[in-house]
Amino acid sequence: MKAVLTIAGSDSSGGAGIQADMKTIAAHQLFAESVITALTAQNTLGVKGVLDVDPAFVGQQIDAVFEDIRPDAVKIGMVSSPEIVRAIADGLVRHKAQNIVVDPVMVATSGSALIADAAVDALVELLFPRATVITPNIPEAEVLAGMAIATREDVERAADLIAARCRAAAETDPSFEAAESRPAATADELGVPAIMIKGGHGVGDPDAADDFLLMAHGERVWLHGPRIDNDNTHGTGCSLSSAIACGLAQGFAVDVAVRQAKAYVAGALADGLNLGKGSGPLNHMWAYGPVPC
Repeated sequence: MKAVLTIAGSDSSGGAGIQADMKTIAAHQLFAESVITALTAQNTLGVKGVLDVDPAFVGQQIDAVFEDIRPDAVKIGMVSSPEIVRAIADGLVRHKAQNIVVDPVMVATSGSALIADAAVDALVELLFPRATVITPNIPEAEVLAGMAIATREDVERAADLIAARCRAAAETDPSFEAAESRPAATADELGVPAIMIKGGHGVGDPDAADDFLLMAHGERVWLHGPRIDNDNTHGTGCSLSSAIACGLAQGFAVDVAVRQAKAYVAGALADGLNLGKGSGPLNHMWAYGPVPC
């Protein structure tokens, strides 16, 4: 059985974060492992509090996982401080981790901030160049690219700017060895992950949820899909990135893993689970049949 490690924050409501990741991994019939970066007190209405885990203990968790059941892929979600980013990067380098998916979680579905500004730069400098795929949504891509996004052309331009930041970060980091995390990368791709800008926040057609994928080698792909009428979207980003990691762990190419993950999340949204007083969670096990009454 393939194993997938999620490095992320805990969501006490069970809809996002580590809990959503592990449900997604289990739904793909893979073995889920976890490293917790923060404890959050949250529900479908919002985040009530955040308690960061000591960076040294984050590193200990990573060592414990890799020294025993080595993961075939790693998903990284909520990382709220630059010190924790550094601990994760050091751990992944130490253990030569491969198939890394980074979801740059900045704001919860409820609107609560989940990351310090300094941690954003640390993500770009230390984790993005080592990733196979990164999955910002449109507001996150705006922050990372330093530009507003209003059109499909803006989306593509933002992806180019993010790729340039990744390449520059890799070039200035003497410890960076991209071949360890992506051994198939060419010289032109070193330090540049595939960049999937998620279209759930919408540009262009209001009835579409089209995502843009800029591959590491430069291919540009629009992934088309209908917008699903469901306000219960808590944990969709976490679930998508975890599903991509599952595909990579199983040996699928990046574009295939991304397409399969998009279909998985679309199915979970279409299932129509309705829990909580706010933006509710997904039914991660939708593919296994109707929820029992």
